[in-house]
Amino acid sequence: MRYCSLPIVVAAATLLAQPVAAQPVDDFYRGKTINFYIGNTVGGGYDLYGRFIAMHLGRYVPGKPNIVPVNMPGAGGLTMAGWLYRNAPRDGTAIAIASQVLPIEQALGTAGVQYDARRLLWIGRAAPVVEVSYTWHTSQTRTLADARKHDTVMGGINPTSNTVTYLRLLNSLAGTRFRIISGYPGTTEMHIAMERGETEGATKTWEAFKADNGDWLRDKKVNMLVQYALTASLELPGVPLMSDLGRSEDDRQVLRFYTAGNELGRAIVTAPDVPPERLAALRTALMTMLRDPEFLAEAKKRKVEIGPMPGQDVHKLIDGILNVPPALIAAAKKARE
Repeated sequence: MRYCSLPIVVAAATLLAQPVAAQPVDDFYRGKTINFYIGNTVGGGYDLYGRFIAMHLGRYVPGKPNIVPVNMPGAGGLTMAGWLYRNAPRDGTAIAIASQVLPIEQALGTAGVQYDARRLLWIGRAAPVVEVSYTWHTSQTRTLADARKHDTVMGGINPTSNTVTYLRLLNSLAGTRFRIISGYPGTTEMHIAMERGETEGATKTWEAFKADNGDWLRDKKVNMLVQYALTASLELPGVPLMSDLGRSEDDRQVLRFYTAGNELGRAIVTAPDVPPERLAALRTALMTMLRDPEFLAEAKKRKVEIGPMPGQDVHKLIDGILNVPPALIAAAKKARE
């Protein structure tokens, strides 16, 4: 019987002990498809941003994968977030545009939250968001002051959607008298109901409204009542911020807590445990795209506002929302009941 010499045995053992090199990111993504999930129906702000980003992002990811938008509506984006957290592939082939309410609903302990926003991996933010509530031109409610004087019927999506939450908060903390009819699948259906006279108004992002309904602004078909953001839009002079409408400083703190989600805005996220090198590549790709003059020119043409925030800073924003004092959380829960 012949035996290997000791140097050969040692060399073989050393070779076996070497860590397996990670597959290069471009090799992994080349020829693959990334599914880009949108937790809302077609139409509206999330769909607008999700499809626009999906159209361009693949060119910036190493390996140039195909990126396909996939709508997964349900519970105002919470259904999709729960699936991403628990069931999505953890290899970087599933990304999503996250609902801005994810950390808020988690902080509130809302039923149906099946994710931890801290453990989701945030790729970056495309833009902060300004949202608006408005009424059709036939409504007697033309200003927020009018909404304090008489009932105004407004469409909404579901109890965790901002289309419902904001109006409940205004009723509770600012003295408005909105009557909310919820259950519409999305903004498109709310608008149909408004035009038919089933409701008087709706809520939508300002960016999506300009892109989809600019003719209503031109023809003065709507009355802008209130805007939701931490900083007022210069394009909406005279339209009050929700966070300024509370009847006390405590009320205003609650309203600011809810509008913190607007700062999160249109953020892109992936599942936990995605390999670090792929997460880094996705983050670099998104930020490079969002600063590319050619992309920005196309965004301007489509009236899509861009305001990038790196993924690491998005994580800090999430932590800030989830670490508010318990007393504020209790007041915030009570306000939207």
